[in-house]
Amino acid sequence: MFIVLTFMAFFLTEIFSGAAIHPIQYTLIGLAIILFYVILLSLSEHIPFNVSYAIASAGVILMISAYAKSVLKTRRSTAVIGGILAALYLFLFVTLQLEDYALLLGSIGLFVILAAVMFLTRRIDWFEIGGIGNPQKIHSFKRESNLVEVQGVPD
Repeated sequence: MFIVLTFMAFFLTEIFSGAAIHPIQYTLIGLAIILFYVILLSLSEHIPFNVSYAIASAGVILMISAYAKSVLKTRRSTAVIGGILAALYLFLFVTLQLEDYALLLGSIGLFVILAAVMFLTRRIDWFEIGGIGNPQKIHSFKRESNLVEVQGVPD
């Protein structure tokens, strides 16, 4: 869930800013997220969990944000990514602290996040972004193509 939300933040930033992010860059971001868990686990064996979480999350947020600056090229997009990452890591931390209410908070948080994504993307023409254009035009074109093929066949 956490990895998907981070990728979604980058994907939506890519859509709204018009910047292109290569799959290798997504892979590097994913590796940084995995590194968070490794750092958190290794630090929490030696120092308290809260301190370990603060160090691991701050390091990964700074690393991904710095990388986002070089990939996205604008301070605004970088600030958006950094803010989203900080909010996600804070959300995860609070959820982990509320043992008895973790499922409730997680469910409500995911509901709010999905609602926000749906609201922000409500005017995006996904067909246009995917390069396939208007589905009505495509259906009409396929019908016309089939007609042309049938009419062009010699008797």
